[in-house]
Amino acid sequence: MSSDKNKRLDDIVAQSKKYQAEREGTYRERALKLYPWICGRCSREFTRANLPELTVHHRDHNHDNNPANGSNWELLCLYCHDNEHSRYIDQVRYGGSVDESQAKSTHNPFSDLADLLKK
Repeated sequence: MSSDKNKRLDDIVAQSKKYQAEREGTYRERALKLYPWICGRCSREFTRANLPELTVHHRDHNHDNNPANGSNWELLCLYCHDNEHSRYIDQVRYGGSVDESQAKSTHNPFSDLADLLKK
């Protein structure tokens, strides 16, 4: 009985991976044709040699939202893409709004710069 459950689970996982690969193949190829091979965050340029390190990021984080004009995509390197998803997870987990009173800085490191330059 346990081996039947394991086989069924393995089949579900394999099917899910197959669907994901098919879905990614279509929008990735379209995005690479639409956009220059440059990371949208760090501006790193890519060639055919390192193209697997350039990923397609869904701006609304919905991998099923793939408009033909590519308006929901941006090309990001692996590192920037990972950072974007980490920030999104933090936003979901801890909330997206920041208290304005905490966000403002009161320290000005250059407040005495004019006096120092006069000396």
